[in-house]
This record gives sequence, C-alpha cells and structure tokens, in this order.
Amino acid sequence: MSVVALVGCGFVADLYMRSLVSFPHVSVLGAHDRDHARMAAFCAHWKIPALAGMDDLFAAMPRGGVILNLTNPGQHHAVNRACLEAGFHVWSEKPLATTMEHARDLHNLAVARGLQLASAPCSVLGEAAQTLAHAVRTGVAGAARLVYAELDDGYIPQAPLEEWISESGAPWPYVDEFRVGCTLEHAGYYLSWLIAIFGPVRTVVAASAGVIPDKRRVADAAPDVSVATLFFHSGMVARLTCSIVAPHDHRIRVICDGGILEMAKAWDNAALLKFRRRLRIRWRLLEHPIGRRIRLRGPTHPMLGRRGSASMNFALGPVEMLEAIAQGRPCRLGGDYALHLNEVTLAIQNAGETTGAQTMQTSCGMMEPMPWAR
Repeated sequence: MSVVALVGCGFVADLYMRSLVSFPHVSVLGAHDRDHARMAAFCAHWKIPALAGMDDLFAAMPRGGVILNLTNPGQHHAVNRACLEAGFHVWSEKPLATTMEHARDLHNLAVARGLQLASAPCSVLGEAAQTLAHAVRTGVAGAARLVYAELDDGYIPQAPLEEWISESGAPWPYVDEFRVGCTLEHAGYYLSWLIAIFGPVRTVVAASAGVIPDKRRVADAAPDVSVATLFFHSGMVARLTCSIVAPHDHRIRVICDGGILEMAKAWDNAALLKFRRRLRIRWRLLEHPIGRRIRLRGPTHPMLGRRGSASMNFALGPVEMLEAIAQGRPCRLGGDYALHLNEVTLAIQNAGETTGAQTMQTSCGMMEPMPWAR
C-alpha cells in the first residue's frame, strides 16, 4: 500500500482528496493544517486522521511515502524544506517556490538527501496532454512549427468569488490568488505540456502588467496579465498568454505543416484533440472547419467528473511519484524539470515592461511519455 499525507487543508486539498479516491491502492495517512478548525472540518469530511503538528506527521509517515504540500504558495519553501530535512519525499503544489533562490535551495537539498521533490501541475500526465504529445511525436499533422496557448480565465475580480466553496467548506483563497498572480498559479498548466513535448526553454521574451487597478481591494496584487514568447532549444517557438482579465479561453493550437492540432480545454483530462487539415479551395487557404478527432488506443487513467472549473485528476502526479520511488527512478515531474518549470514561470510573471529577452539558466531532459501513450 502506497502512503501519502497532506499538509494544508484548504481549497485545493479537496480536489486532491477526491482524486486520490480514484486510486484505491493509495492510503491517506492523515492531514495537518495550522488552522486547526479548518483541519478538523476537512478531516471529518474525508474521514481521515487529523495530525496536530508537523512532528506528528513526520513520526507517523513511512519513509517510502510522499508528503503533499498543499499550503499557500508563500509557505511552499518553508514547508518543502522542513519535509526534506525530516527525510521525506515531497510533492509540492505550484509553484515549487516563489523565488529561484528558494527553488534552487530545495532542489539542492533534495539531491543532497537522495529524496524526490516534484511540483504540480500534473495535468501533463493526463490523457489530453499525452494525446497531444503523441500526435506531435508521430507527425500526425506533419512537422510542428509554432504553438499558440491561451490561459485566460475571464474578468475574475467580478466573479462571485465568495460563493466558490470547496467540498469540505473551504473558501477559494482569492486574496492569496491575486497576490501570487495568475501566471504563477496557471502558466504551468500549458508550460508543463510544452516542456514535456518540445524540451527545455532557451529564451523567454515576455511582458506582464496589472491592468485591473482594484481587485476586491487586495493590496500588492501581482500582474493580472502576461504574454510570453518562448524559444525552445529544440527550435520550437510558442506564445503563451495568461490573464484574469480577457474572456475565458483555454485553447492550445500546434500549427504544423499539414494543419493544426487543436484542443479547447486545458483543465480537462479528457479534452478532445482535433486535427484540422489544411485545405486549398480555389484561391483560399483554410483549415477544415470540423476536424478529425485524434485519440490514444486503450485505457489511460482514472477520470473524474467536473469539480468547479476543472475536470482533472490531481492525484496523477503523486501517484506517478510513488511509482517512481518504488521503481528506483526519478519522478517525471521532479528534479531538473521542476526547477526549469519554476524558472520559466517566474521569468514570465516578473517580466514587467522592460525586462526583454531572458536566457534561462536551468534546463532538463525530455520527459518520458506515460506507458499507455507510447
């Protein structure tokens, strides 16, 4: 039986618990939160033990298990470090750290201790991302030349945020979300796919800004829009847009010699991939208006119904990490990959108006496809 424990019982923790239910071989040891009232409500809802302190968690945790750090981003470095220093493998919610100094510190500590340290998001291990990666690798649409990816969520400050409540009663932490920023929170959903498919990023040319002056009177809000052009070592070029301003759009389009590979939903593990073949009709050049669905053969992974804005299995990453530990191999989402994802994300978030081209100092190898996507 594989074992995990949770640190942090907020909004996202319910999404993890609902996902972990789909993997019966994974046992949840318990959960800890410094807010004991929140911890009690969460643990009562899911019928798991409440762990009063981090020392209690460490004392009960088996060495081969994984601690899921689901705290707010400002606590990621401290909690990740405490778990690593105690000798445990760590799965961190995104971002791994809010500064590269902290991210490198964690990476180096994990290496020195011989531990696995990986970072969300894990949708790159899901059926949708793996189908897209397989289509690119096998040349379904010909050679890939350019990617357009959108992570626009609508004019979020005007949404009924107070009504967004998790399964166990936790409110969506909009104050923290606005302060951390939509790029740090969301860019990874497509960055992880792009790095998995095309390899590491060489150069980031980005701009970010805050264009909504009053986000529910939250002080020190991070940029609410960013636009990045990414130059990959492999030669691929991609444009990635993140915002909580523009109308909802989660499309990704890979423009290829033979047409377009297109998907409409970043946050749906079962999103359909369409190949829209390029046509010449008289003097016009256009893409097929309907397209052909591209799919993998055979079973993939447990799927979940829609929860809030997402239809994602949040346990795919922790389960892959547990399998990696058992098999004595690196986790697909850990090590150099997690560090590189963190650097590229921060480069976009912090670009501002005048940063210009940024050369990435980290890199990573190509990610192995999931066994069912080869």
